[in-house]
Amino acid sequence: MNKILTISERNNVLTTMAELIREEQDAIIKANKKDLDGYNGEDLAMEDRLKVDDAKIDGMIASLKELASQEDPLGKERFHFKHDNGMDVFNKTAPFGTIMIIYESRPDVTVEAAGIAFKSGNKILLKGGKESLNSNLLIVDLWHRAMKKHNVSTEWVEYLQFNRQETQAFLENPTQQIDLIVPRGGERLIQFVKENANCPVIVSGRGNNFVYVHKNADLDLAMKVIINAKTAKISACNALDKVLIDTNLPNYKDFVAKLLDRLAEFNVDVHVDKELNDFDSVTVIENDNIWYEEFLDYKIVIGVIDSVEDAIAKINKYSGGHSAAIITKDNDVADLFMTTVDSAAVYHNASTRFTDGGALGLGGELAISTDKLHQRGPIGLEHLVTNKWYIHGNGQIR
Repeated sequence: MNKILTISERNNVLTTMAELIREEQDAIIKANKKDLDGYNGEDLAMEDRLKVDDAKIDGMIASLKELASQEDPLGKERFHFKHDNGMDVFNKTAPFGTIMIIYESRPDVTVEAAGIAFKSGNKILLKGGKESLNSNLLIVDLWHRAMKKHNVSTEWVEYLQFNRQETQAFLENPTQQIDLIVPRGGERLIQFVKENANCPVIVSGRGNNFVYVHKNADLDLAMKVIINAKTAKISACNALDKVLIDTNLPNYKDFVAKLLDRLAEFNVDVHVDKELNDFDSVTVIENDNIWYEEFLDYKIVIGVIDSVEDAIAKINKYSGGHSAAIITKDNDVADLFMTTVDSAAVYHNASTRFTDGGALGLGGELAISTDKLHQRGPIGLEHLVTNKWYIHGNGQIR
């Protein structure tokens, strides 16, 4: 797979793939129903990620069209230097080569991740979960049909139908060159990949996202943000898990009472620290380990904090490094919070639910990285490249 396809070839495949998904919409939903029927339904978040409906089909198509409309991420000049000896030195973007993504339950990843990898000139190996096998195999077949239509090798998108033991063996001794692995899933999956992989790994880690309600918060805005971030989509890694309320907020317990009433409308299981133990219908937390947890469920922890500095320290200790928000009318405090909180995405007066490649203007994402190398947050088209030096001379020696 050394040949780099032209931008026209890549865009043509993406456009055809979007057309095929629309044409085969009913077939995809039918295959997905087989997957849903075979799932035990014990995990609400997984079931939500597994399900393909008309809205998800529309999202897949929109992602492909957006990718096809974006400029070529390859060959972009990042640096140019004219050497004293006459050499012309360039640094330009280049493909990684072969990327492997390991993911659970989400058939839309089979579209979005493959689309981003393909547009950026990379081969992709898709290792989906057994719970979404019917959906994934059909979608990969559509990828191959789109490629064949434009005389492009189907090797660019490959599906690995491996069990856990086969996956481990492949990671330890790959039968083909792998340049990057991206695990998307829980802590166990990430640890499994890190322990067994022989190439760089970008972690798409846990959410465990925080909202801090500052003493100068707009409380109507705070309520709106918290309810949206917690209840709009519990299966998303950008959903809210923890709320910190400043004790210097005037009558802060009145706000807590109103918040509990709103959360009760969505049947959210509320856990609180001991300072809030005088409220009904809450569970007082027994130890601090719960602050580390990502819930992916109708569950939330509410605690109190005495200052913005304490809020920052608590978030940096317990969060997954994914997303954190401050609700305040004080721009200086917001700046302090946003520059000091160690998360991939930081928000001022907005919901954490926007940490998403499509929502942040990338046209989708391969994953949301909680690592710092080489990209943090949503990994879009322009991030799924490495770089290469091009030096032009006429006989220079050193």
